[in-house]
Amino acid sequence: MRIALDIVEGDAGQRVARAFSLVNPPADPVLEFYGVIVPEGPLSPRLAKLRAGDTLYVASNPAGFLVLREVPDARTLWLLSTGTGIAPFLSILRTDAPWQRFREVVLVHAVRHAGELAYRDALAKLREERGGQLKTVTFVSRETAPGSLAGRIPAAIADGRLEAAAGAALSAADSQVLLCGNPDMLKDAAAALAARGLRKHRRRLPGHITVESFW
Repeated sequence: MRIALDIVEGDAGQRVARAFSLVNPPADPVLEFYGVIVPEGPLSPRLAKLRAGDTLYVASNPAGFLVLREVPDARTLWLLSTGTGIAPFLSILRTDAPWQRFREVVLVHAVRHAGELAYRDALAKLREERGGQLKTVTFVSRETAPGSLAGRIPAAIADGRLEAAAGAALSAADSQVLLCGNPDMLKDAAAALAARGLRKHRRRLPGHITVESFW
């Protein structure tokens, strides 16, 4: 979903918009966005300074491909994310759909530093509510972090570490995979999945991989 601010500099003004993912479930009237501050960016530093009562423009037409109604049934739903790419998956997990349609759900979140592992309390609460139906795996690539795997998601798909950490099989026979995050992860993870026999999902040709890129 695109959000925007009117920015005035000198005598000129413009409306600057960027795409952000919603964290809240669709039924929640309070909209929650997850993003990072880009110091030299035209929008995010100003968003960070907003106060109650300030004006923010929100598009009325959400867009994207990470919607479960487009995803075929399977035993296991894999949600693979980097950075702020976890946001749409948190929204999905706060609805009834994944728990009704999939026997198990594996949420994977990869970051550079452990401090970037957001929503840990919310995920702990979800795990408690869903029992063994929800599994979470985290990656930290630039420092050692107890409880998290090292390296990148694609390599862990290729060498089997991701399956071992999740305690679930990642195969064309029983998996659907949703990818959201940085372009390198999307490209390399899709290639690693293809090497295992999974293919991109299309309406006319059902497959196993659904991708959302917001870069």
